[in-house]
Amino acid sequence: MSSHQVLGKQVDMPVEIRTASAFMAMYSVPTKAAQRLIDNTGLEILQWRGGRGLCGLVFVDYIDGDLGPYNEFGVTFMVRDHEQRGFNHVRRDLRSLASGKAGALIHQLPVDGEFTLAAGRGIWGFPKIMADFEADHVSDVRRGRVSQDGRLIAELTVKQGIPMPGRGTNTSLDAYSHLDGVTRRTSWDMNPRGVRTRLGGAELSLGNHPIADELRSLGLPRRALATTTIPDLRMTFGDAATV
Repeated sequence: MSSHQVLGKQVDMPVEIRTASAFMAMYSVPTKAAQRLIDNTGLEILQWRGGRGLCGLVFVDYIDGDLGPYNEFGVTFMVRDHEQRGFNHVRRDLRSLASGKAGALIHQLPVDGEFTLAAGRGIWGFPKIMADFEADHVSDVRRGRVSQDGRLIAELTVKQGIPMPGRGTNTSLDAYSHLDGVTRRTSWDMNPRGVRTRLGGAELSLGNHPIADELRSLGLPRRALATTTIPDLRMTFGDAATV
């Protein structure tokens, strides 16, 4: 088992998140515009239909985990497996998405904790930056607001949908990151419980922060494809590998 030193503390792998909650909205975005944002990673946007990719916005409240309690806002893109680049075919992309062989690129990742910022950047190459949060993960309508230095990044509200069957399903996904010119892949295991989902169900407001400008370049705000709330989320993160 490997370990890392972060701000004078030892972090053993895999990192465990024992209690967290999350809500997210998934958007259809133009493939070309999204690809321009991630070209430096060497990865390719997965297409769920011709000319359209998937961008997820997610607020997470980490309550009990190896990196301590903190809030997080993620901008993610579904991407092809880095070994499957150059196969530009929608049906192939849909098969990889359905079979769990696609990956999620963590493109932006504001947080409000110094320790998780140092660990995220140092261990996995996640592009974490410090930000300020206001978040409600318990009301019927989930709300999250994230800003940096007084500049609004995004404000997202998500309505709860219908319960998904099952008490909790273990899901594994490759999480990609890019920092300081290096692209990495990390194994990411999730066990969500109490999941509710629906079509649409989100309201998004963007501010004057550069991340907000990036989201505007994708045509946001617009109607979300789907929204999801997860009141009980457990996760583990393995070591990162350079790709």
